[in-house]
Amino acid sequence: MRSVSQLLSSSSALPFEQRGFWDFALDSLEDGGMMSMMRDQNEGSATEEILTPDVPMCPFGCHCQLRVVQCSDLGLTEVPRNIPPDTKFLDLQNNRITELKENDFKGLTNLYALSVRNNKISKVHPKAFAPLKHMQKLYFSKNLLAAIPKNLPASLVELRIHENRIKKVAAGSFSGLGNMHCIEMGANPIQNSGFEPGAFKGLKLNYLRISEAKLTGVPKDLPDSLHELHLDHNQIQAVELEDLSRYKNLHRLGLGFNHILNIENGSLSFLPMLRELHLDNNRLTRVPKGLPNMKYLQVVYLHSNNISQVGVDDFCPRGFGMKRTYYNGISLFENPVNYWEVQPATFRCVNDRFAIQFGNYKK
Repeated sequence: MRSVSQLLSSSSALPFEQRGFWDFALDSLEDGGMMSMMRDQNEGSATEEILTPDVPMCPFGCHCQLRVVQCSDLGLTEVPRNIPPDTKFLDLQNNRITELKENDFKGLTNLYALSVRNNKISKVHPKAFAPLKHMQKLYFSKNLLAAIPKNLPASLVELRIHENRIKKVAAGSFSGLGNMHCIEMGANPIQNSGFEPGAFKGLKLNYLRISEAKLTGVPKDLPDSLHELHLDHNQIQAVELEDLSRYKNLHRLGLGFNHILNIENGSLSFLPMLRELHLDNNRLTRVPKGLPNMKYLQVVYLHSNNISQVGVDDFCPRGFGMKRTYYNGISLFENPVNYWEVQPATFRCVNDRFAIQFGNYKK
């Protein structure tokens, strides 16, 4: 049997962890962006630039190199002046900035990524982001925002805005953001009623995480383009028939660490492309119906529930060749089920026996 750590490590759908700011630079290596910057710089050129009167000085206390401006951990209370206009990456995290003003980013038309993570920002001027015509990544987590900032750049691809104080997402909050692929907005005190109709209108997201919030059900009207939806660590009690009907493109669904007692029959039939399903740490008493009909499902997390029986047809279809991909991970540990009572044929569509994780049940 595969160990717990081995099984869990096989999935990339783990709780979100904020990446370091230098990962922005690593991302751009794929398209040659940083390499191009480095080719522009000759060894020793930093000293020459400082002596050139036409080049703006680096903000006091910051570190400026290869179009990356690092001003983190300086105790700043506002965005510094004299940021070079060719800056691609601006790091302002871990400071004491309280607001973003209208002209804070004036002239930074080449900015690709901005991190204001872990500040005290509660106010953002409606025109603060107006100059940032090419910004693709905005890290705004761990601040004091009560709403999604207005007039985000149309070029934005990724928004991390978790751990704020957002209780409401108004209709049109993401208007004009057709390039957005990823939104992380977990750890905000938002309830289902906090999402107004049309809150996500126009978005073509691949990835959305609303974990560690106050949701009691699967939110309605999320983008139907989603490939990944993570709603873990909420207060969801059930999955009803129509809850997942919009999300036919989902590859990964995270519903772990909720209060789910029941998944209505037929609910999972709306997810024909699903590869990975997380239902661990809930209150399920049986394996959800419909898993045998999911042709591409490969990983199912059902550990830490109240499942006491596992039927011979709970995971695999009866007909030969109906399943396109075999399972490579099924977790059932920490359930009151006796593994010796489960028939071997139950796992006939599993790659090998090491993909099945049972374990001792502790009351």
